[in-house]
Amino acid sequence: MKRVLAMTVAVGATVTLLAGCTGTKSTTMDAAPTPAGDRDPVTLAVTPAAAATNLPVTTEIGVRVGGGSVDTVRLVDAKGHRVSGAMRADRSSWVPAEPLAYHRKYTATVTAVGARRQQVTRTTTFTTMSDPAKRVGTGMYVQDGETYGVGMPVAVEILRDVPAKLRASVQRRLFVESSPPQPGAWHWFSPQRVEYRPATWWRPGTKLTVRIALGGLPLGGGWYGDQDRTATATITRTRVEMRVTNWPKRMQVYENGKLTRTFPVSLGKPDAPSSSGHMVVMAKAAHTVFNTLGIPGENYVAPVDDAQRLTWGGEFIHSAPWSVGDQGHRNVSHGCVNVGPGNADWLFGQTHVGDPVTVTGTGTRLVPGNGWTGWDMNWSAYVRGSALPVPRDVADAPAYNPYPGS
Repeated sequence: MKRVLAMTVAVGATVTLLAGCTGTKSTTMDAAPTPAGDRDPVTLAVTPAAAATNLPVTTEIGVRVGGGSVDTVRLVDAKGHRVSGAMRADRSSWVPAEPLAYHRKYTATVTAVGARRQQVTRTTTFTTMSDPAKRVGTGMYVQDGETYGVGMPVAVEILRDVPAKLRASVQRRLFVESSPPQPGAWHWFSPQRVEYRPATWWRPGTKLTVRIALGGLPLGGGWYGDQDRTATATITRTRVEMRVTNWPKRMQVYENGKLTRTFPVSLGKPDAPSSSGHMVVMAKAAHTVFNTLGIPGENYVAPVDDAQRLTWGGEFIHSAPWSVGDQGHRNVSHGCVNVGPGNADWLFGQTHVGDPVTVTGTGTRLVPGNGWTGWDMNWSAYVRGSALPVPRDVADAPAYNPYPGS
């Protein structure tokens, strides 16, 4: 069975109806009128144009069908080796499952069928470009085989600014499938960072299949993406949320909506306040070293246990035995959420990367993009950050509201 990423819409086909009778006198009965949909022939146009050369290895087989739908796409190289792939959800093109080879000739054969099974086939042959000299590093933070919290975004980095005019073409090469299906969208936080999140938290147990298909994609200035990246990951079945308040100075931990633990914390001191906002755990380290040498206003090297990153700027939840006496009473950290050793160790064992963390009451708002901050904005603002039009059913989907009443 063919792999199709969207519903197939089949419309009218061509058929001719003839009717007549003869008797002792020659008579002819007019044919019944043919429905307009049945008179329309199936039409098919494909791209690339025949004999096209120097094409990127991200080339897709474009299709435009009238009076029918695509039935099969077959793509082979000069040696007859077949390339696998699938149709886009919008049926506009067929996408190879991996980058094509550089400087190689390919032949695509596309067949479309009408509602009454008449067929039309088109073939095109093209050649890809030579191996590019300039490649841009890319990365994504969803790793194959891992389990993540319900707030985990699909975060993608491109280590060179993507011009605004090329962001749509980049976004078209970013694929996320969820099982069960859940509406989601992309948002550009900077010319180098784009993230995908669902309208509301992932359902526990969701399976994510991700392909960042940027290998060989033109990125401007003669630069091309370095490689494709793929991953299949799972969302944890337990929804863990951490809620931190400045007054009272405490953390409350919820599992599947039920409060399971409360303990005191110390937050950022007045000259280094913690950020208030909706974040997620970005990374975890059982043992690490914080080194702030050379940072104005800071100057220390400290071993730290049970560290969970919240921002790119260096805010963590972590064990802080030196501030146990202050926890619940005074803010003495450099912006982190200080937790007692026993509580920090317990918490570290409960959480996953991607678990939601909300901090309130510090007086300092979380800066957009300082971490995975997609949950700190309402859905309508989030979808406006897409470089492509967002389908109406996705834009209007019921969504998580980080600031009810605002």
